[in-house]
Amino acid sequence: MSTDSKTIRVVIRGRVQGVSYRAWTKKQADRHGIAGWVRNRPDRTVEALFTGPAEAVEALLTACRRGPFAARVDGIDVSEEADPASSTGFEIRA
Repeated sequence: MSTDSKTIRVVIRGRVQGVSYRAWTKKQADRHGIAGWVRNRPDRTVEALFTGPAEAVEALLTACRRGPFAARVDGIDVSEEADPASSTGFEIRA
């Protein structure tokens, strides 16, 4: 990754499970050239890790604040993470 890369972990709260939030996030990540993953958590939130150019990561985070059509995002917790040694592609985790 370039020197302007950024990695963040996000936890999205609201009506974000059962509304295709993970599939939507993958599509958005692919569009923005972001690597990482997204998964549902048992507490009904969605967690994701985004790695890529800082500007693209911020654009994806902004998109996640709205989410897909059927979602209702009540809030997002964001924490900075160390850049992973190798990160390519974006996956949906179970």
